Amino acid sequence: MVARFKSISPGAQLSDQVAQVLAAEIRAGRLVVGEKLPTEAALVAQFSVSRTVIREAVSRLKSLGLVDSRQGSGMYVKAAGFSPLNFDAKFAVSKQAVVQMVEVRRALEAEVAALAAQRRTPADVRRIRQSIAALEQAVQAGGDGVDEDVQFHRAIAEAARNPFLIGTLEYLGQFLRGATRVTRANEARRADFAGQVQDEHEMIARAIEAGDPAVARQAASRHMDNAIQRIEQADPAFWQQAGVQLAQPLVCGLPGKT
Repeated sequence: MVARFKSISPGAQLSDQVAQVLAAEIRAGRLVVGEKLPTEAALVAQFSVSRTVIREAVSRLKSLGLVDSRQGSGMYVKAAGFSPLNFDAKFAVSKQAVVQMVEVRRALEAEVAALAAQRRTPADVRRIRQSIAALEQAVQAGGDGVDEDVQFHRAIAEAARNPFLIGTLEYLGQFLRGATRVTRANEARRADFAGQVQDEHEMIARAIEAGDPAVARQAASRHMDNAIQRIEQADPAFWQQAGVQLAQPLVCGLPGKT
């Protein structure tokens, strides 16, 4: 069974690629409902990646509702169900797909930030501040900051104390991460963009810390609006090169997009 899987290639996020391959197998019926996924060790050997990559990929499948865990037994395939993100292929071009996903984020992140401002605890504020510091350190070290950026928004979601919102963000995780990867790659090309993002994160954090839901909602919404503007202002060469490759996970792995 493991030998049926497609190989992956360097370039895009490895966990994204593994998740896409496994999701395609499930949706095509080659991994049937009720079937047990190969062991972690078997998947590591098949894809030639680390255990961490496999765990991230399987976690993504779980958030998509494609697999479920059975205590002491492993991960099993679930019915694929429906996908609310079934973009028509003709509309799923890279730049437009990224903008669409940021629009989705805008609706979610604004409400999450407002709730976080109402419900945050001192521990929540510390985690948000720590995530900002980690993001700054990652960028200074030459990293893309994608994981740290995602963790910043995750810390805010946890402070909102709404498991349904958190579950929605987890379900959308692979798509939101793809959009974040594109936006951060674009923003890293210009010092003014990077500075704007840093300032916007700080404004959101301050509003949450101050317990001001209206300001937090506005700051989070403005952050997403500005992200769209930065995408629109990107050098055309970015979309002809890095942007296309980085945005590909947004349109792969969906029904009919294998």
